[in-house]
Order: sequence, then structure tokens, then C-alpha cells
Amino acid sequence: MSTLSLSRAPSLWREGLILGALVIPGPFAVDMFLPAMPDITRDLGASVAATQMTLTAYFIAFGLAQMIYGPWSDAAGRKPPIYAGLGVFLLGTLACALAPSIGVLIAARVVQAIGAAVLMVVPRAIIRDRHTGDAATRMMAMIMLVMSVSPMLAPLAGSLIMGVGSWRMIFGVLVAAGGLALVLSLRALPETLVPEARQPVNLGSMRRGIALLSRDPVFMGLTLVGGFGMASFFVYLAMSPFVFTGAYGLSPQQFSLAFAVNAMGFIAASQFAATLGARFGAARVVIWATFGFAGFAVLLGLWAFLGAVPLFGLILGLALGNACLGLVVPTSMVLALDPHGPIAGLASSYGGTLQMVVGGVMIGLTGLVFDGTPERLILAILICALLAVATVLATRGGRARG
Repeated sequence: MSTLSLSRAPSLWREGLILGALVIPGPFAVDMFLPAMPDITRDLGASVAATQMTLTAYFIAFGLAQMIYGPWSDAAGRKPPIYAGLGVFLLGTLACALAPSIGVLIAARVVQAIGAAVLMVVPRAIIRDRHTGDAATRMMAMIMLVMSVSPMLAPLAGSLIMGVGSWRMIFGVLVAAGGLALVLSLRALPETLVPEARQPVNLGSMRRGIALLSRDPVFMGLTLVGGFGMASFFVYLAMSPFVFTGAYGLSPQQFSLAFAVNAMGFIAASQFAATLGARFGAARVVIWATFGFAGFAVLLGLWAFLGAVPLFGLILGLALGNACLGLVVPTSMVLALDPHGPIAGLASSYGGTLQMVVGGVMIGLTGLVFDGTPERLILAILICALLAVATVLATRGGRARG
């Protein structure tokens, strides 16, 4: 099978679409089954907390598995790990479709996440192989654009699938999506890491690389700023199906539309990340966008303290906060990876691991006190926002590299 040669490299838009299409199965595996979470709870006789554990386990496994694919891709090239990860993803997704109990479903989600992790690590390393600076930010934003289609379309697709079948059919569709991603990686994805640039994998080199990254306050600060921002969205993923369908009485289809509105702000803002970074400095964009995210979270918190937040107010406040995250997430990723080209795969996987584990832990902690009300959802997001601001203040948000 033929691949695109580096001498015939696609345009930025084509390249971004190829990489974006490749990573779609991962976020679709999260978002498509959100409308089905109440049905899964009833069908498998599980508690709300146990059903939320299917997300917690997914994010933690997803994060830890990135530590495998990053160093592997630095040593063997970018494509072999993609093939292996997609194979694991297909096996785990099939097991999800056949799960007879919530315990088996949680375990299958772990396998699914281990496979899906490759689709987060390797595309980011491919971008670092090919681009730096504003071009890299533009590429990252393009991938975010394609990935951001998932929060708008995946829940709606899941609710439509439930209209003709059960929640198990959703995982059947994900099997087909994983198969298409495998075909795409075989036929349209170039190998971007030349043999002479590959780094051997051994525990010593990994330990030295992780130590180097851990001692870099700017890398750690940017990673955690993005991590707390993503954690707020992960908490929203876990809680919103029960808040919108329970507290506000929305149908699965109505929930999907409300969820899509909250993704639109992220999508729109992410496309301005490179332009704003070039004009004002990337570090300054991260700092001010983080404060903007926290500001909208504080406003929602005050509204909840003074009285019940109506559905429109919750959707609007979250959409504005997510617009700020659309600037924070891609820009902080680029700033964190930019100085670490020789270990781009390890840096991408280590940063991704930290972010996903932070998100998974936040879901687990907030799930312990979640009671299905909008106030608890707003409080959880507010905590994530304040932690992001604290990290920016402690590390100056990567100002030294902006």
C-alpha cells in the first residue's frame, strides 16, 4: 500500500484533516455514549457512580498508556504504534458492545482506552516532526477543529443510534470507525520520523527524559494548566448527562443539542489561537484565556449561590468558558512541546499522561459528592478553573517561552 511521501507533503489543511480524522475514534469513544449513560445505569443495574467509573477508568488508562506509545514512536517511527493501538482499540470496543455487567464494561473501557491513547500521542509528535511555532499552533488548532466535531456530532449520533437500537449498537459503530482509521493510517499517513532521528527505548533514557521534563517548570506548568482545563471538560462529560436529563428533564436528543452548543465556543476560539499567539505572544494568550475561563466559572458559581441557574444560563456560561479553553489547550500544548524536539514523543506522552490522569482523578473525586444537581457540576468546574489559575500564577504560564 502506498503512502504520501514527504516530498509530496499535503497542505496544512489536508494534513490537519488527515491527522484529525485519525484521532476521531478516541473522542467519539467518549462522547458518543454519553446520552446512553442513564440507560446503561438502568440496563446493567448499576449506580450512577459506577457508570461514571466507565469514564474515570477510560481517562486514567488513556493517560497511562500514552507513556508506552510516545517512547515507542521515538524509537520505531510514528506508524507501527498506530497500527498496534488501533488493533487494541478494536478489541476493547467489541468487548464493550458485548459487556454483560458494569464491571466487564469498565474493564473493556480500559482496554479500549489503552488502544485509543496512541491516537492522541502520535499525531501530536507528527506535528512536532513537521512544524514549529505558529505553523505548529495552526496545525494543532486544525486537529482541535476536527476533534471538536465530536462533542457536537457524537452525542447526537449516539442518541439517533439509540432510537433504532440499544446502547450496545453505539460500540458497534465505533468498531467501524476504528476500522476506517486503520485503513486511513495505512493508505494516507506518511512516516515523519526519519531513521537517523529515532531514539532507542530503554528505561534509562526514559528516566532521564522524564526527569528533564519534570525539572522544566514551564513544561510542567503549561501541561497542568491545560490539564486542569481539560479536567473541567471531563467532569462536564461525566455529570452533564444526569444533570441535563434529570434536573432539566431533557431527552437524549435535546441533551445532545445542548452539549453541542457548549462545544461550539471551543471550536470557534481554537481557530484564532495561532493568530492571537502571533500577534500578542502565545504565553500571554494562555494567561489571559485561563483567567477568562476562571472568570466565567466564578460568575456561574455566584449565580448558583444566589439561586437556581436556568438551563439557558448554564449552557451560555459553559459555552463562554469553553471558548477560553479553546485558546488555552492548543496553545499550551505547542508551547510545552516546542523546546523538546529530540524527545517529542516522550514529551507528548508524558504531558498527555499527566493531563488525562488529572482529569480522571477529578471525575472520581467529584463523583463521590455528585447529587445530580447543576450546582455540584458548577462547583466542580469552578474548582478546576481555580486550580488552572493557581498554576498560571505559580509558573507564569510559560511567559518565558511566549
